[in-house]
Amino acid sequence: MKVKYATIIVSDMEESIAFYKEVLGFEIASRHEPAQGVVITLMRSEGEALVELIKNSSDAVGLYSIGMEVKDLTNTVKELRARGAKITMEPVPITVGFLAFCEDPNGVKIALIQHA
Repeated sequence: MKVKYATIIVSDMEESIAFYKEVLGFEIASRHEPAQGVVITLMRSEGEALVELIKNSSDAVGLYSIGMEVKDLTNTVKELRARGAKITMEPVPITVGFLAFCEDPNGVKIALIQHA
């Protein structure tokens, strides 16, 4: 597994982008509006991992999840379940591949992504 991103739900997208750019020195990697009222901005710094900023009206502001890239999602979910992981969402197809979620002991969501 490789950490790909941390997802943060933000209250003000432009203020958050300014912080990551001007204070931390990140660059905008991409920006998307996948649905009405949802804006996603991926911020890049050094290394491969990204910070994903999401503005929407359905989730509480703060850390939402940590994204992990896996090679074989079905097998990874099976192995994690056997080790006692709480799987909170079974694998589903998404635009870039497949996605599932598990949860750590603190309730932090871990997105498991297999890119197509």
